[in-house]
Amino acid sequence: MTLQLTRKHNFDLVYDSQKVYRLILEAMSNPGGIVNIQEYTEKLYGDYPALLVIALTLLDNEVSFFACGNKSLTDEIASLTLAGRESAEAADFIFVSDLNYMEYVIERAKCGTLTDPHKSATIIISNDIEPTLELKLRGPGIDGYAILQSSMTVNDAMAIRNAQENEYPQGIDMLFVSSTGDLLAIPRLVTFK
Repeated sequence: MTLQLTRKHNFDLVYDSQKVYRLILEAMSNPGGIVNIQEYTEKLYGDYPALLVIALTLLDNEVSFFACGNKSLTDEIASLTLAGRESAEAADFIFVSDLNYMEYVIERAKCGTLTDPHKSATIIISNDIEPTLELKLRGPGIDGYAILQSSMTVNDAMAIRNAQENEYPQGIDMLFVSSTGDLLAIPRLVTFK
């Protein structure tokens, strides 16, 4: 009798995470532009493969995360990345799989300080709502303004974030990812009209 070992995920922590990281950088550099990470989400299993791809790419044992009360996602991220679990107020990365938590975490997420604005949180939001709105984005990385075909989720998240009136250059970076792998990034200094 031979023992066969099976792997739960086929995501390569070196090569695949480098490729996903480049796609995230492309999205952050081009606010309003959409990149697709589906090729990599197909290498993971479970209920939240798109969120896990981002977690495997951005998290390690030196950062912390919060997964909005989603125990299975919390356990999976902690197991795969060794990142520390933290509250919404202290986490470096916040994963929102249930949109009912979106306002709660955006209002509590750390926004950095005037001397260390990069010590802000990045919020990763699951977004499978169809785009029905048109937003005009402006800020760094945008020449004039960019038109974004947006969902109500993106609109609401940006409105909540903008209502906080963080002093420049403070703010919260946001990533929106769909189950089909579409990834949209809204850096902390990009606003909408």
